[in-house]
Amino acid sequence: MTTSSDALYDLRGLKCPLPVLKTRKRLAGLKAGDCLAIATNDPLAGIDIPHFCNQEGHELVESEKTTDGHRFRIRKGARITA
Repeated sequence: MTTSSDALYDLRGLKCPLPVLKTRKRLAGLKAGDCLAIATNDPLAGIDIPHFCNQEGHELVESEKTTDGHRFRIRKGARITA
């Protein structure tokens, strides 16, 4: 799932809301169009991460259920304010 340009951000062991909060902080340091791959075993991440991407204008490129949780690949969006 991850490409050579994606670093896997391991958020396993963290419970809601920490995976979303840490993902937001990590994405803030990236340029628009950059990708971030995350791994989490929080049961709510399957709902929270896609919702976060939708609300914040990021693209959920991939979502995968794993044996111990979820993996996601997110492309940072360019938030445009009116």
